[in-house]
Amino acid sequence: MKRACLLVLAVLWALGCDGSSSSQDAGTDVLLEDGSMEDAGLDGALDAGGDEAGPWRSALYPEDWTPAFTDAEGRFLHDFSYAGYHQGEAEPPESVSGIEVSVADQGADETGTEDSTAAIQAAIDEVCAAGGGRVLVPAGLYRVDDLLAVNCSNLVLSGEGAEQSQIYFTRDGDMTGRSSLTFRGSAVVELELPLTEDAQPRSFDVAVADATGLAVGDDVELGILITEDFVVEHGMEDYWPSARGQWRAFFRRNVEEVSCAGASCTLRLDVPLRYPLKTRDSASLRKVTGLASEVGVGDLALSNAVSGAGALSCDRAHVLGFIQVKDGWVRRVASFRSPVAEGDVHLQSGGVIVQQSKRLTVSDTTFEKAQNRGGGGNGYLFEIMQSSEVLIRDCQGLWGRHNFIQNWEFGTSGCVFLRVVSENGLMVQPPTELTGMSETHHSLAMALLVDSSQSNDGWGMVNRRQESTGAGHTATENVFWNAQGGLIRSYQYGWGYVIGTREVLVYVDPADDLMGLLAGNAEGTEPWDFTEGLEQGADLEPASLYEDQLRRRLEGL
Repeated sequence: MKRACLLVLAVLWALGCDGSSSSQDAGTDVLLEDGSMEDAGLDGALDAGGDEAGPWRSALYPEDWTPAFTDAEGRFLHDFSYAGYHQGEAEPPESVSGIEVSVADQGADETGTEDSTAAIQAAIDEVCAAGGGRVLVPAGLYRVDDLLAVNCSNLVLSGEGAEQSQIYFTRDGDMTGRSSLTFRGSAVVELELPLTEDAQPRSFDVAVADATGLAVGDDVELGILITEDFVVEHGMEDYWPSARGQWRAFFRRNVEEVSCAGASCTLRLDVPLRYPLKTRDSASLRKVTGLASEVGVGDLALSNAVSGAGALSCDRAHVLGFIQVKDGWVRRVASFRSPVAEGDVHLQSGGVIVQQSKRLTVSDTTFEKAQNRGGGGNGYLFEIMQSSEVLIRDCQGLWGRHNFIQNWEFGTSGCVFLRVVSENGLMVQPPTELTGMSETHHSLAMALLVDSSQSNDGWGMVNRRQESTGAGHTATENVFWNAQGGLIRSYQYGWGYVIGTREVLVYVDPADDLMGLLAGNAEGTEPWDFTEGLEQGADLEPASLYEDQLRRRLEGL
């Protein structure tokens, strides 16, 4: 009887939960009958790997590993060490140079009774006008009835600890696509240079005919037109509709060297490329100005939960946003129950979203208890979109829909989830509730690392086909390293990697995966992803791939 029920649920899941074939947001979620992994009814997924035999290293990461290492089958691990604030080479600062302004000096009400929007925004604007510094939120509870915006560089918004300094936002009804507190740059493309040669993965160098207008230190984006040739090459003729014929930035970099000889110039970048950029697809480099930098938020509690009806009336309402930012950070931030919320909820929909940005670190932060976990992009607690080298470290995502997620279209690469905890992800699509997994959600996220992380729900990197407006292949060349708990479904385009696990159900072969077969999640993803040391993660060396690669790079190994 139990098997029959699970089969019916699996069919509904594969069709999109409501019986249709085009549910917006059900593609990689895992059905659980009562919220526990044991009752999923999925056989043949756990490769015990034999008795643990002591410390071991991956065949793809020998002691003499270098970023050029490739095995006989063409498999390799990217160098993920560039993720984070200033490429992981420095911890985000507690403050930045400049003035300090307390929101209390601007008249903010620390009792949470009166609206403090104007007072807090005035403090932000004063620091921006002075060229930067710290906006202090003293211990207290602060009510904000509108949105807050930081539109400058060199500014830290910080409190006296998440248990002491708390801000709750009350705006609802028109929050679709908005963040309650946003750090935002004003990016402008000033120059575009076609590449004269195909750019190679793991290379720092690209070739252009003329580098006039470029200088060392410039911010650049590299990308391609999403041509029919590119689409056909990936078997995506029926998918990826939103980007067809349009240029998309795949990588966000800085210029480190400019070397010209005659009619040819070589540009050296600060971070290696992750995937080929072909002249066939009009590959080019664009100079970008206007990114905000050296901005951060810390030691605060944030909430934007409202009435239940208000939360359900909007989609993608985040409490915190970073857009067009480089070298920013979030540290020691937590969500909390708002005084105006109905029930024990913290967020209308989303926690933090990082978009069109690079080199950010989000650390020691917990977001939880989203009100809206329905379709349309809701319940995403830690979301990365079109960004490069973002590090999410030592964070918890609890009771969202997809607690940790890459989302929407091309351009997410080199990002790392280190020691994150994902628990109780839940898709709420009445009358059905299904387990929601952390995942890659759209259009070929590449070179991501999920490192030493735990879950009681799971992670998915698959071909989502028509889900989310033709998401198609969502992942390539991504690595699960030393995963603990939950479930992994890895059907990545080309190679993907699952190395070292503990108490994890792992699916890389659709023959073992009824749900994956029904949903077509493995379509066009052969060869099946590489696995090694399943259920032997406790003895995997090094325990963290990111931290070991960073050590090697900083030590010049």
